[in-house]
Amino acid sequence: MSVYADYAATTPVKPEVIEAMMAIYKNHYGNPSSIHSQGRDARRFVDESRRIVAKYLNANPNEIIFTSGATESNNTAIKGIALAHQDRGKHLITTKIEHHSVLHVFEHLEKQGFEVTYLDVDENGLIDIEQLKQSLREDTILVSIMLVNNEVGTVQHIYDIQHIMSQSSAYFHMDAVQAIGHLEIDVNEFGVDALSLTAHKFGGPKGVGALYIKKGTHMQFLQHGGEQESKRRAGTENVAQIVGLSKALECAEKNRDRHNVHLALLKEQLIVGLQERSVPFELNGSMVDSTNHIINLYFPFIDVETLLTLLDLSGIYVSSGSACTAGSTIPSHVLAAMYKKSNRVTQSIRISLNEVMTIEDIKQIVIEIQKIYLKFKEDHT
Repeated sequence: MSVYADYAATTPVKPEVIEAMMAIYKNHYGNPSSIHSQGRDARRFVDESRRIVAKYLNANPNEIIFTSGATESNNTAIKGIALAHQDRGKHLITTKIEHHSVLHVFEHLEKQGFEVTYLDVDENGLIDIEQLKQSLREDTILVSIMLVNNEVGTVQHIYDIQHIMSQSSAYFHMDAVQAIGHLEIDVNEFGVDALSLTAHKFGGPKGVGALYIKKGTHMQFLQHGGEQESKRRAGTENVAQIVGLSKALECAEKNRDRHNVHLALLKEQLIVGLQERSVPFELNGSMVDSTNHIINLYFPFIDVETLLTLLDLSGIYVSSGSACTAGSTIPSHVLAAMYKKSNRVTQSIRISLNEVMTIEDIKQIVIEIQKIYLKFKEDHT
């Protein structure tokens, strides 16, 4: 029996989402920018999808831009705000544990003459609110902090951050990619000026995302061509995928509480199962300040490459939670920031769960990890 447990990387498209998308492909194929009836028909689906996304973010529909995914949303928000306000300052703030689609943008801006402060995190993956407060300056124009970390599941103390940001003139961008379907998102309560999400993390298709931009936020839009998305994102809208995104979001939010209860049970079963079978491990991050769908575990008896390979051969599909280049696993920058001078960066895996998983799936993961542990214990005694 194989078990896929890498849902933080991507999720399968939900059947109801596929059904909604297929209806568009078959019957509503007009260009939403065309003024004839077929075009107006397609436009109706884009507009309705925008209203659905806005509803679940507590935003206005005209504050939502559809993009190709989280990478484009993050790039658009960070570059767009930074470049539009460099006349009043060139100081930016982010954290050391952001997704690479955020970190690499800040590294690029540093080469363009911007100064970036990278906030530290503790062993739970939480930023120091006081360091954020002390880092804000008069020339700080943008702060970007992710809500849920994609490797360890840490949830930042958003209301403490919002309180600090409310006393600053800096713009606030949030990567909320891993939060959708797990936490309630309210852009007004969070005090954000921009927020990124992508459909394939919550049962939607790959290649489509959304960006919330608060009304009145001045920014440069870097993609030129047509006047789509109210002149903010040139290019013909991908109607079917946009509909897929809104349908997936609707499903995720409708079932969020029920799914969270199930995920909490799966997470508990995984941890208790490993403990009962005497497999040595430690949790990376916090059991409290985290979502239930991401579990990052340190196994001191084996390196991550070997563990991932053996699990893959046994039909257990998880990840290291870090990027891979040319087939070699790069040590996690998230764990490196959380645990200074620790073997955790090279001996940890991410197991990410989904509501479709069962207790039997979790038992299978535990059994296979125990087999690997016993084999290594036997070989080293």
